[in-house]
Amino acid sequence: MRVAGPDAEDLLQRFLSNDVTQGDVVAALLLTPKGRLIAPLRAWRRGPDDFLLLTEPGLGEAVRLTLVRGRFSAKCEIEAEEHTSTLVFGDAEGIPSELPGAVEVLDSKLEPTLGADELERIRIEAGIPAWGKELDDTILPAEAGLDETHVSFTKGCYPGQEPVARLHHRGHANRGLRVLAYDGAEVPGAGVEVLHEGRPVGRVTSAARGREGIVALAYVRAEVPLDAALTVGSAAASQLH
Repeated sequence: MRVAGPDAEDLLQRFLSNDVTQGDVVAALLLTPKGRLIAPLRAWRRGPDDFLLLTEPGLGEAVRLTLVRGRFSAKCEIEAEEHTSTLVFGDAEGIPSELPGAVEVLDSKLEPTLGADELERIRIEAGIPAWGKELDDTILPAEAGLDETHVSFTKGCYPGQEPVARLHHRGHANRGLRVLAYDGAEVPGAGVEVLHEGRPVGRVTSAARGREGIVALAYVRAEVPLDAALTVGSAAASQLH
């Protein structure tokens, strides 16, 4: 989504959870006034008054409508752009990716060398939440750890700031996203319960076969220690982080 014009920076500062002046590429959230997710995104400053917002497939129109409705008299254009995106691991010029060691190259003619299953494994091991799996409009940023990477607690106001700041400064989320590892025979589906001492304490959201077993992302109750022994299905599981 392109946001460009004399007031582009000011508009994004008023709507996004992070400070877009802090770098060329800034991870941020677009939130409801109650602090629920509309879309995770990265704001790439291509010029002084030209930003490209990169978000998950299918969320572009929600981002556009939210910004257009709140633009009022701001002098900027808000419109969709079409690009192809290729993740490149290693030396390459592009937009820094959330995946470790990768950059996102737009409109490249590179041929893929990694399959979808391998990319999913890398994402899960890195603990990066994905829309439709770990993220949706019921998730609080702190539950997915996004308050540590996508939120500024010193910038000006934006929709959802009050509940996000209140939870950060005065409380804690009841659950958190954790990376699990275990030696189960089958990769579990989304929604499989995570047990601690025989009682449910969470649920799996994504899983993949790793190099030495199965890795999974799961929301786990905050009171469960990181060194606690867990069970997924009939398999013993440990928490990597």
